[in-house]
Amino acid sequence: MQFELKHVGIIREQKHILQDINLTIANGDYITVTGPSGSGKSTLVKALASLIDPDEGVLSYNGQDIMTLNPIEYRREVSYCVQQPILFGETVRDNFAFPYQIRKQAFDTAKVEAYLEQVQLDAHYLDQPIESLSGGERQRIALLRNVLFEPRVLLLDEVTTGLDTVNKTIIHNLIEQFNREQKITIVQMTHDAEEIAMANRLLKVVDGRISDESGVI
Repeated sequence: MQFELKHVGIIREQKHILQDINLTIANGDYITVTGPSGSGKSTLVKALASLIDPDEGVLSYNGQDIMTLNPIEYRREVSYCVQQPILFGETVRDNFAFPYQIRKQAFDTAKVEAYLEQVQLDAHYLDQPIESLSGGERQRIALLRNVLFEPRVLLLDEVTTGLDTVNKTIIHNLIEQFNREQKITIVQMTHDAEEIAMANRLLKVVDGRISDESGVI
C-alpha cells in the first residue's frame, strides 16, 4: 500500500473543500478521479502531492504520516504534473539538465534522447527554445522531466486539457507504459470523457466527498 487516507478533511474559510475522505491507493494502481469543477478533486491531488496539509484525519504514505516526511525526499518519489506546465531556463535541454543538477549527476544525453523518441520528439528538440514549443510539446517535455528519474507515484492534474487528439494519444501511451512496465502508480484528475471511459479504477468526487467508486473495468 502506498497511500491511505483516513477521514481526511481540508478546510478553507470555514468551509470543507474535502470532507471525510477514506481511500487506499496501492502500488501500481492506475486511478482516474473525476467530478464537477470545484468538487475538490484538484485539492485531493494537491494533498497527495503534499502541497496542502490535511486539517482533519491522517494521510499516510507507506505507513507514515505525510506531514512527518522529508519534503525533498518525498517529491523525488511522488511527482506532480499540472495542466499548465512550467518550463525552466531557455531551452528544452535546460529542463532535462535540472533533475541531474540537483542530484549532482552528469547529464545522460542518450537517455534523454531515448525518452524524447518515446513521445515522438527527435534529438534536435534538446536545443529548441522553450518559447518556440507548442502546448502539446510543452506538456510532453514537462511530463518527461517528471519521470526522467522514475518516481514511484505520478500525480496528473488534468494534463491533457486543451490538447489535440494526437498529443492526447501520445501522452496517454506514455502514462500507460510507465504504469504497465515500471509499475509507477498513476493518479490522474480529468474531465475528459475518453479518459473517464478508459479508466481502470474510477473515483467521482462531488462536494468534497468521494460519491462513487468503480472497481476494475
